[in-house]
Amino acid sequence: MRRYEGRVALVTGAAQGLGLAMASRFAAEGADVALCDVSADAVAEAADGITPASGQKALPFVVDVSDSGQVNRWVEDVRVALGRVDVLVNNAGIVRDARVERMTDDEWEAVVAVSLRGMFNCVRAVFPAMKEAGYGRIVSMASMSWRGNFGQANYSAAKAGIVGMARTVALEGAPHGITSNVIAPGPIDTPMLASMKDDIREMMVGRIPVRRLGRPEDIAETASFLCSEAAGFVTGVVVDVDGGLGIGVSLR
Repeated sequence: MRRYEGRVALVTGAAQGLGLAMASRFAAEGADVALCDVSADAVAEAADGITPASGQKALPFVVDVSDSGQVNRWVEDVRVALGRVDVLVNNAGIVRDARVERMTDDEWEAVVAVSLRGMFNCVRAVFPAMKEAGYGRIVSMASMSWRGNFGQANYSAAKAGIVGMARTVALEGAPHGITSNVIAPGPIDTPMLASMKDDIREMMVGRIPVRRLGRPEDIAETASFLCSEAAGFVTGVVVDVDGGLGIGVSLR
């Protein structure tokens, strides 16, 4: 499918993992993509791999999404280089896990700054262009942890904030053709999970009803629908992509 022919998609945290999978999917469906990350080498390598595979433009940018000035310049540079802004995926995020009584100010601030303030900076920067065009798709990445998770007070608070902000943006954007939705992934087979010990991975898989870890492509598939024209009547929702893990424990 070429659902994104003529569209431009911006993806944060796009140098690897879920961000790269989503950027690659948009390009495969015809979009030009603007990738941003804090690592110049990694984001450049990611962009270099997308263009030969898709034939679309893939531009790398070094951006700290917690810095509103950098985000504003990024969005303006994308508009100049690619002509428009149609899709925004807020994927950038970090973890600094600790029990709440041991969590430092820096650990709290770092996670909230990247995930929550970063989303706010990006949404605020693209909103005028989307509003002017009468069209926009915004998808923001939460996590199962937005409902709460042991040792992740900072991460859970930031992801819950993303849900609240996304729903508010959905209300404000609806009259202007802008949708705003959230994807809440479960355990996804990324480099972070690959570093886990085998017994811990096996225990995790055993708790997932579909009996496998998620793949980055599972998230990219969901994002490609939510950001398409076909999803114009879907806004303000949280989509769990977790293999049924969030349903709860079956007694049988």
